Amino acid sequence: MSTAHINAAKKGDIAETILMPGDPLRAKFIAENFLDSPKCYNEIRGMLGFTGTYKGVPVSVQGSGMGMPSMGIYSYELIKEYGVRNLIRIGSAGSFHEDIKLMDIVVALSASTDSNWQHTYNLPGHFAPCCDFDLLMKVKQVSDRKNIPFKAGNIVSCDVFYEDDPDWWKRWAKLGVMAVEMEAAALYMNAARLGAKALTIVTISDHFVTGGRLTAEQREKSFTDMMKLALEAAIL
Repeated sequence: MSTAHINAAKKGDIAETILMPGDPLRAKFIAENFLDSPKCYNEIRGMLGFTGTYKGVPVSVQGSGMGMPSMGIYSYELIKEYGVRNLIRIGSAGSFHEDIKLMDIVVALSASTDSNWQHTYNLPGHFAPCCDFDLLMKVKQVSDRKNIPFKAGNIVSCDVFYEDDPDWWKRWAKLGVMAVEMEAAALYMNAARLGAKALTIVTISDHFVTGGRLTAEQREKSFTDMMKLALEAAIL
């Protein structure tokens, strides 16, 4: 079978558990450095997807692209058409607080958003997108066992990367929102809508308070820790 954005031949080509970095080259890096016998199942639009095994367990990794619409398309097709049940987004985020530092790993318990995505559901109120508790507990198990610490809380998924108002983030920070990225809310809403499990793990790469940014070398080490956390949780 094939969908508009994924050209896997059949359902079994994609594992029930999948990691979703935004960058397709990051998906390739994970496949080549962590998975045994990885096979590329998708090259449409350059959004690479691979399936292999991690410690004997089938795991897939699929680039999602940037932003909620792109994440929404790929997560929907993976769940609806290919039977994926567990989706773990791994990516980067910008911190809103001094005590959430560069290279810290943050798990998104929930994902606020400035998107009007949920208005298409015609709800008599506002839906609060949140992660799956079982996946969260698996990450906690791995964190304790591997000594890979993380922080957890509410993040915000934004539609706009370049804001005109330089202080926009302070209003989110005042409410205790930890960091900003661009995909988690769409992933959580699709998972809820389609009966799947989802979790978002991000590494702090930019800091709104200090103005700091990770170097390429720091990103490599920090992102590798996040990858290990996600992969180990994926096989529990």
